[in-house]
Amino acid sequence: MQRRHFTSLISSATGAALLAAHAPGWAQAMSQRAALAADRILILVELKGGNDGLNTVVPYADASYYQLRPVIGIKPDAVIKLDAQAGLHPALQALLPLWEQGELGIVQGVGYPQPNLSHFRSIEIWETGSKSSEYLQEGWVTRGLKAGLAGSANFSTEGVLIGSSEFGALAGARAVSLNNPEAFVNQSRLAHGMDQAQAKGNAALQYVLQVENDINQAAQGLRGEKYSFLTPFSPGAFGNGVKAAAQVVASQKGKGGVPVITLTLGSFDTHQNQPGTHANLLKQLAEGLAALKGALTELGAWDRTLVMTFSEFGRRPRQNNSNGTDHGTAAPHFVAGGAVRGGLYGQAPDLSRLDGTQNVSYSTDFRQLYASVAKDWWGVKPDTVTRGHFEPLKFLKT
Repeated sequence: MQRRHFTSLISSATGAALLAAHAPGWAQAMSQRAALAADRILILVELKGGNDGLNTVVPYADASYYQLRPVIGIKPDAVIKLDAQAGLHPALQALLPLWEQGELGIVQGVGYPQPNLSHFRSIEIWETGSKSSEYLQEGWVTRGLKAGLAGSANFSTEGVLIGSSEFGALAGARAVSLNNPEAFVNQSRLAHGMDQAQAKGNAALQYVLQVENDINQAAQGLRGEKYSFLTPFSPGAFGNGVKAAAQVVASQKGKGGVPVITLTLGSFDTHQNQPGTHANLLKQLAEGLAALKGALTELGAWDRTLVMTFSEFGRRPRQNNSNGTDHGTAAPHFVAGGAVRGGLYGQAPDLSRLDGTQNVSYSTDFRQLYASVAKDWWGVKPDTVTRGHFEPLKFLKT
């Protein structure tokens, strides 16, 4: 039997888990800072489909914005004003307390050179941290973990993906995909760990046994009493995903921890009738992040959690004939957490100077976000994660 067939059998048997290939051995921790970082959590929130940045962080004082968007532009009296130039979409009201408490950062104009406007290719660029012209197999988070994050041997699993079976930024890591931690723990009992020595000489069977052992390790780490949160969670898939993420964090008390959790919300591919769809998605995002803060604060974990959004691209500045927006380039992204230094970072897009494709130019390379996570959150060399020098941003207090 071939390895692929064995893997299929194991996936069917567990009924709940999809495990990536076992990552290579970990390098020794590079610094004391990395050792402290082993207890930290990174939660990545994918805004799937390409979020419209201009209607998320609204340049309400810019007349060009309303010339480009006479119908779908957010009116100045509806904007949640952050300063004299920029404000939030009214559906993001639930984020206002985070902003006022200095725990929400907004990084403006995030993109990359030679942008690709294909959903599949551009998200691959973001997830692997590649140049637009190169193809990488390993996720940027996986490189960060390998670069020397201490405590890896004790991690229950290197990542948990909620709402998606695509490993993306965790490609190549020992990660598990699930929506319901309790169901995963229960069904993981169907996988029985064995000594790989029993499969000596059979590479395919050794691989399958490694997968089973990893499932058991992840389940052991997630096993524990179900925590009853006082914080209410919004109904729907994203609200349930946020609750599952909080439950994963709750299950880690006194254990090795899960350093990375990913969530997915979408679709933001708003080619037509954007206003209603976009408002609903942004409301889910804001209420989800507010609930995440509430739940993690209950657990005493908010100060050691960094939440960061990402999306494959933004949308074009000019509305289309269907009251929507087409694939664009740069867009703002949120960072939140008890260790975040709130405020606006980077430059807002210049709507008076669109490029040849009628898109805005980026001002912040997305790999600067990754460099910031690597240096200031994990305490590892940023260049090993970004594969080149990108100046970290200063949105973290530590």
